[in-house]
Amino acid sequence: MKQSRVMSLVESVANVIVGYGVAVATQILIFPIFGLHTTLAQNLKMGVVFTVVSIVRSYVLRRLFETIRVRATKPPLTGRRLPYSRDFSGAPDRNQRSIR
Repeated sequence: MKQSRVMSLVESVANVIVGYGVAVATQILIFPIFGLHTTLAQNLKMGVVFTVVSIVRSYVLRRLFETIRVRATKPPLTGRRLPYSRDFSGAPDRNQRSIR
């Protein structure tokens, strides 16, 4: 079953919101362990930066893998007859009608 565009948008927005929340919660819990003490406002701002970086990373990887997929499924040009090419070997072309 194919996912609709609206549901793809809903999934993407939910993913960004959840990712932002996870980033901020992780910072609040982990930073003090390493001796880093930040305010809630600083954690929220850093969460925005990490979220933007994550979106860009995800987009670049998605486009890279799509390029790889397209190249892997494209048939090679060698041995393939093009519809506009002519065969001058004397053999009749099976795609053209006989003039006789």
